[in-house]
Amino acid sequence: MSTRPKPQILFVDDEPRIVQGLAPMLRADFEVISASSSAEALRKVNEIKDLAVVVSDMRMPTMDGATLLYEIMLRRPEITRILLTGELGRDVAVKAVNKGQIFRFLTKPCPTSELKEAIAAGVIQNRLMHAERAVLQETLIGCIKALMEVLAIANPVAFGRAERIKRAAMKCAARLDCEVFWQLEAAALLSQLGYVTVPQAILEKIHSGLALTAPEQQKVDDVPDVANALLEAIPRLEPVIQILAALKWNDVALARLADGTVGLGARILGIVIEYEAETARGKTRDAILAHLRTRSARYGTRVVEAFAVCVGAAEVAQAAGAERTVLLREVMPGMTILDELRTDMGVLLVPKNFEVTTKFLDRISDIAPEQMFTKVRVSVAPKI
Repeated sequence: MSTRPKPQILFVDDEPRIVQGLAPMLRADFEVISASSSAEALRKVNEIKDLAVVVSDMRMPTMDGATLLYEIMLRRPEITRILLTGELGRDVAVKAVNKGQIFRFLTKPCPTSELKEAIAAGVIQNRLMHAERAVLQETLIGCIKALMEVLAIANPVAFGRAERIKRAAMKCAARLDCEVFWQLEAAALLSQLGYVTVPQAILEKIHSGLALTAPEQQKVDDVPDVANALLEAIPRLEPVIQILAALKWNDVALARLADGTVGLGARILGIVIEYEAETARGKTRDAILAHLRTRSARYGTRVVEAFAVCVGAAEVAQAAGAERTVLLREVMPGMTILDELRTDMGVLLVPKNFEVTTKFLDRISDIAPEQMFTKVRVSVAPKI
């Protein structure tokens, strides 16, 4: 009969004898892991998948406990964070709450019973976070998809890219063994939300791969900020907003996030968006991948090579997939419309490589009934 494994707890203290003294009293209930520096702690946070709680001492060289817990929050927000300190002054408390968003304060010397109780509560909090994540994945993502499908009809040039970007990002995440990554999926879908403020003329230029003027480029550069402003009032979207915000960070700041939820999510999403933009400018796959390999300082060699594999696999699948010409009314969900479709007035209804959804089919017959007998080229092959 299998039993649930012991929760994994990371203790961080620059005095190893402290952890050595506590570990024997805790090992009956928890799997105790130790780190004697902030750098070692961050490495273990990145490596240990099922880590439930981090207990950190406040006073450590190089990086204090509050700052360490803040860095852990950015990487793995589901991990419960507990601060152990000898002097809990007002400044310490404010810094820890504002930066690390800790779960509990514990003061030295801390009775073993109190420490065990706090850690047990932290484990429960961690499990609640995982349960909440499952609910968010089922409900929040569904709501976002519905929103994006409606917006795709209103603004097909911008939001036709959202599904492609999401699909490519999730394939890359799966290649990196991160199949369950709802924050990335949400960020990928919402990455195009800020384009609601970009005029149609600019969107057409982007779609056609034409050069933008400096003011036009500024509007495009502001897209992540617009999306963040629209989303910041929605509860539980903090990791998604952080991924979108990190798209504008410089290489050094992005590298500091390592392979946590925000850091890895931002690098995957960033490389997909850059590939999409370069493709729109008419560059070949090989040229784009060669350029992206020069950007390993930003995206990381591991992400770049995983993405390159995904691009190659998609092209092989596309070549092997079925392509045919059908009437628009015969198009089915999951098919990809290969060519752009415009109204008689020249308004773009569907951009190239648009993946058809049920919501699109429900709305297109109302918006442009005269187009339903138009012949279109479609493919059922997956596309990057």
